[in-house]
Amino acid sequence: MTAHPLLLEVGVEELPSSFVDAALAALPALVSARLGELRLLHGEVKALGTPRRLAVIVKEVALQQLDLDEEVVGPPESAAFKDGKPTKAAEAFAQKLGVTLDQVQVVDKPAAGKQKAGRYLVGRRAEKGRPAKDLLGAALASVCEKIPFKKAMRWGAADVTFGRPVQWIVALYGEEALDVTFAGVRSGRASRGHRFLSTGDVTITSAHTYVEQLRAAHVVVDREERVRVMMEKVAAAAKAAGGMHDPTPSLVDDNASLVEEPHVVTGSFDVTFLDLPAAVIRAVARGHQKYFCVQKSETHLLPHYITVVNTAQMPSNIVRGNDRVMRARLSDARFFVEEDKKVKLADLVEKSTGIVFHNRLGTVREKVARLEKLARAISGRVGEDTVTCVRAAHLCKSDLPSLMVGEFPELQGHMGRAYAINARETQEVADAIRDHYRPLGAHDDVAPLGPSAVVAMADRLDSLTGCFAVGLSPTGAADPFALRRACIGALRTLMDLGDKSPKWAELSFVTLVKDAYAGLEGKKLELDADATAAKIAEFSTERLRGLLAGISSNPVADAILGSYAFVGDAKQTIVAFPAYAAWKARALQKAVDGKEAWLDNARTVTKRLAGISKSAEPRFHGLAVLGATPADAAKNGLIVSLVEKVDAATKDLAGASLVEAAVRSMKEVAEGLEKVFAEMLVNDPADPLTPKRLELLSYGAGCMLRIADFSRLA
Repeated sequence: MTAHPLLLEVGVEELPSSFVDAALAALPALVSARLGELRLLHGEVKALGTPRRLAVIVKEVALQQLDLDEEVVGPPESAAFKDGKPTKAAEAFAQKLGVTLDQVQVVDKPAAGKQKAGRYLVGRRAEKGRPAKDLLGAALASVCEKIPFKKAMRWGAADVTFGRPVQWIVALYGEEALDVTFAGVRSGRASRGHRFLSTGDVTITSAHTYVEQLRAAHVVVDREERVRVMMEKVAAAAKAAGGMHDPTPSLVDDNASLVEEPHVVTGSFDVTFLDLPAAVIRAVARGHQKYFCVQKSETHLLPHYITVVNTAQMPSNIVRGNDRVMRARLSDARFFVEEDKKVKLADLVEKSTGIVFHNRLGTVREKVARLEKLARAISGRVGEDTVTCVRAAHLCKSDLPSLMVGEFPELQGHMGRAYAINARETQEVADAIRDHYRPLGAHDDVAPLGPSAVVAMADRLDSLTGCFAVGLSPTGAADPFALRRACIGALRTLMDLGDKSPKWAELSFVTLVKDAYAGLEGKKLELDADATAAKIAEFSTERLRGLLAGISSNPVADAILGSYAFVGDAKQTIVAFPAYAAWKARALQKAVDGKEAWLDNARTVTKRLAGISKSAEPRFHGLAVLGATPADAAKNGLIVSLVEKVDAATKDLAGASLVEAAVRSMKEVAEGLEKVFAEMLVNDPADPLTPKRLELLSYGAGCMLRIADFSRLA
């Protein structure tokens, strides 16, 4: 046998679920990197863990290191020798390699990375591979030191930090125990089973038997298996209660990392609490208790909930305690809702005067006033009822000063909708208050057509434009106003709704930014309207690339970003019309997926045309200019025909079907122009029509760029 599996388990006091998830995500890379540094070949690395243990199993770790034989570049000759004699730098270099000075030599080396071209001292480092078992103990200890935690702690006299105090360590290489010492604990074979359902230590025989042995001790150490078992039990319990379980992914993640063997119990609450908005009951169950609500639909809840627990012992006691807690939480929520309903919506709106959005951009009430103006402008462009849109914008932040949102910030929008319905606002206005926050995440749907989408766009545009105008653009990882998310939300809204409505597709993102800037009158700003729009366009282009790559591929996204938007007779930046960009990305990806041969021609032709475009102004010339004689017509006729075709095909791209037709037409154009370049000297200095022909080809290049920069397709 040339390899054995490797096991490391670090037993700890209970870790928070977020600590478990972060550690398990980092462990495979940490172990792979350390084994790579040791030149130990290995197979799959899999992290396993529960609140009481973090573990990793590595398949087929080689019995011995690879032998090392590599060239090492040392100090420059000028530093290695002085007056013909070796310096301390040269001696240290030879010592580092374990050789004598006569075994190193001066070699001319080209520039590479940070190394400049020149003469350097060069030697070879050779090392015979050592047995893996002699290296793995120290290697695993170093891995333990690097496991990341949001907060680490010290305990006892040891000068070591970890997420929680370390209780035991198991380290096995095949069936052989390794010597690993970390945090004052020395490794062995003794693991521990479930705290309540297992007794005594579990002696691990080998890495192969680890998962099964812990399963027998009521510990499901494989997180994927634990999730599957847990959700099967949750689904069965929900069905028994007459409904389905809450599908929120965060509930699955939180509960899976809170238990070692998942068990479920079903609790209930008084049916009168169902008078509360469904979102309130969900927030109470999810936020404080990590419970799964039982539902018929998203808005129709049943008076039951499901708890994931770590023990099957005395479930009736668990249910009784949980019911008391749920009843108390729901009673508090009912009190907050009833108190909020006593306040008029108009008064809630005015209370937002006391909430500062940003000291240079004013209060939330001032932001709402700007949203009303933006909603009026956007609704007029997309044909929505302006009165309804402005009313929705006026009330969209009305729940922020409420008691309920103060207790559960994640209910903003939901409570506004509930209070608007209570105040007898129209259904469209109430829905827009809730939905203007959408999309909430990468996989959430955008706000639907109507006032919801209008207010959603206005809200994001105001935040983006205001923050950029006062110099608050994101830097590095810092993005306190979530401007990246706001930008992606705005772009996704224009892309998705552009598929459903031509008016939304024709809505210019750049123009909307300038509309938002106009609402900042009276504020002390650092950038003017044009500079703000330019900076947001640059920022948005990076976000648009990611969205396009998500629906196509990286090369196609790059090719589309190299094009421009041609709307009417105006040539504009591609980010101005995200829906057009999405249509082009999908259509071009179809050709790429089909491995259509004409794409190679398009790449070559685009590069040639790009060179011509640098020296010739784009102008269309027909045969009236380039075909004055039969010889001229024969020479230039194909070029004129091809440019006319690509011009006509790309003149109107206001629709996905038109874009697909334009992409299909590129086959004839690309193949025809490839033939022209192969058979004709287009830049013939002896031909008086050459300048006009180059201008025509430059015009044709611009027409192709209405679709994509095909030269960027790798």
